[in-house]
Amino acid sequence: MKKYLPSFISGFGAGVLHIVPVAKSLACCLIVPLASFTALILDRRANPTDEKISMKKGALVGLFTGLYAALFGTVFDLFITLVTKNNDIVAMMPELQKMISAFPLSDAMRAEVLNLFESVRNDIIQYGFSPLYTFSIIINNTIVNSIVGTLGGLIGAQIINQRLNNRNEY
Repeated sequence: MKKYLPSFISGFGAGVLHIVPVAKSLACCLIVPLASFTALILDRRANPTDEKISMKKGALVGLFTGLYAALFGTVFDLFITLVTKNNDIVAMMPELQKMISAFPLSDAMRAEVLNLFESVRNDIIQYGFSPLYTFSIIINNTIVNSIVGTLGGLIGAQIINQRLNNRNEY
């Protein structure tokens, strides 16, 4: 358990930041990689050693951090949507309609996509829950956060290893 605790803690923090309005837009490119780096630092403090972090360990810590961030971010997002019966799709529906109208699609395809988004919006407004929205947010968060978390873990391991090299040279 001690092995997964840094990823859990950092993933929880990143998951919480997934629902903060301004931070939400930075989650995939900044917050999750920083959470992976933080998990590596926490792991280093929990298990002090002068050995370099292997790339495999950096990738695994990053992967688990990304998966935990996806889990918590998804749960919090779905809970807030359930309670408030509002989210980004409901709030941005007019802009979404304009954007889809500008796509080079056939009229039938455009109408089908708009109907799909409209049904998701109506489900959220009426029930606070949409199966399609839930499925899409789970898949999106899991794939994106696991990839970005793994990259953050690899880069974080390189940074920590570089610091160890610089410290050992003097």
